[in-house]
Amino acid sequence: MLAPLPGGAMAVAQSDEAVDEPDTAIETREAEEEALTLLDQTVPVADEVPSLLDSEDVGPNAGEELNIDEQPRELQAAELTHAFETFRDLQERGILDEAENVAKQVIELAIRLFGPTSNDTARALGNLGLVQHQTGNYEAAQQNFEAAIEIIEDNEDRLNAQLVNPLKGLGAAQLASGRPDLAAKSYQRAVHITHVNEGPHNLDQVDALQALAEVNLRMGDLKSAKNNQDMIYALNLRYYSDDAMSMVPSLMRRAEWQRRTGYHLDERATYRRIIRIIETTQGKDDVRLVLPLLELGESYFFVDTTDSQAQFHATSPASGEMYFKRAVRIAEESSEADWQLKAQTKLAFGDYYNFRGDNGRARRNYREAWQILSEDDPSRLELRRRLLERPVLLRQDSIPSYVGSAKSSNRATSDPDLRAGRIVASYSVNSRGRVSGLKIVEATPEEFEDVRRLVHRELRSRVYRPQFADAEPTATDEQLFTHEFYYMEPDLEQIRAQAELDRR
Repeated sequence: MLAPLPGGAMAVAQSDEAVDEPDTAIETREAEEEALTLLDQTVPVADEVPSLLDSEDVGPNAGEELNIDEQPRELQAAELTHAFETFRDLQERGILDEAENVAKQVIELAIRLFGPTSNDTARALGNLGLVQHQTGNYEAAQQNFEAAIEIIEDNEDRLNAQLVNPLKGLGAAQLASGRPDLAAKSYQRAVHITHVNEGPHNLDQVDALQALAEVNLRMGDLKSAKNNQDMIYALNLRYYSDDAMSMVPSLMRRAEWQRRTGYHLDERATYRRIIRIIETTQGKDDVRLVLPLLELGESYFFVDTTDSQAQFHATSPASGEMYFKRAVRIAEESSEADWQLKAQTKLAFGDYYNFRGDNGRARRNYREAWQILSEDDPSRLELRRRLLERPVLLRQDSIPSYVGSAKSSNRATSDPDLRAGRIVASYSVNSRGRVSGLKIVEATPEEFEDVRRLVHRELRSRVYRPQFADAEPTATDEQLFTHEFYYMEPDLEQIRAQAELDRR
């Protein structure tokens, strides 16, 4: 995909249902849940402040720990409100260590007010699990999500809608812990619960389906992943049948997924549909055409290998030139195109010529982007640093993570014969964005020569946007690449045994 600019097409905007404000003398702000994506997984957001004066939410043990004579209930509720808002602010600003500490305080306050087995305490546990997921403490996150799920199941039932968020959080933590098999079950259950409560065509299931598609993809089940994506598309099509422009964000996400999975013919069809929708509803020079045009042009850098008929649709990067040119023209002529969009079109056009090996035109577009990003503006200079002052990888091919008889299921089940290996390579990126001076500096274990050759071939085929200094492309040395892979110990023993026989 194109190197993302702030506010670009890669941002996935979602809105969740707002929590009802409680009928209480204590003023609480109503807040919508904000979608957070980690490793392409939707993680549940912080729940709103508990219903502070709802007597039905008070747990059976609340009175044992709460001395109302010492601290009135209203003051404790105010303390909980403040702690929650502090947690939310720290979490949104990325100050995660402090957010985790405050989340624990929220749990303590919720237990004092409502008891350890209340739904409010369950929500507080979910908040803690969220921030622990963000800090990489996946085991602790799983424990807290599971505790939240158990509380809700005991208080309500196993199909209660309140289970959806902690189930999605549990799935994300399980996936990050290397257990996609367990994550799939959690996401499937979340989807099923939305069906029971909202019907089979509800949109609340979309983020769980998106996560389930990612899980299936990581487990190598491309067919199931595609089915998940097709379901998401059908749901959006049904819901937005009378509002075509509202389909555009979901179609952009669909096209991005199609690129990731190699369905490039489908990807182009999706981008063309987006373009037709915008042209029909907004006009043929609307600035919203720029990003799908750029992405459609970039799609021609890739060859679809998922369709046996793809050979009859052979393309070259040159096939996408018309889309790049149109995107650049719209961005230059539109009064609604900001400096970010103009810089992105120049970078994309430069990348296009870079792929074609037309270094002169590539450098001209890169220099124009450099000029746009070189005004005395910290945000522009920061973007220039990220996108032009270091090599930017434009294309790479996947390298298998499992070799021989090893499979992802071996890792999921902690197979005792599964081992981890790695290949480390050093290289330079020249001023034309190509790899040079490639060397394999480590291969552990060294017997897997096929993996070493795959790494060598992949790095050789890479295309970079070269590093720039003073608006001129320069070479970049001392780049390192590490590929970790998994193998089975019996496979290694067999290779070594065969090598020993060959030496005799």
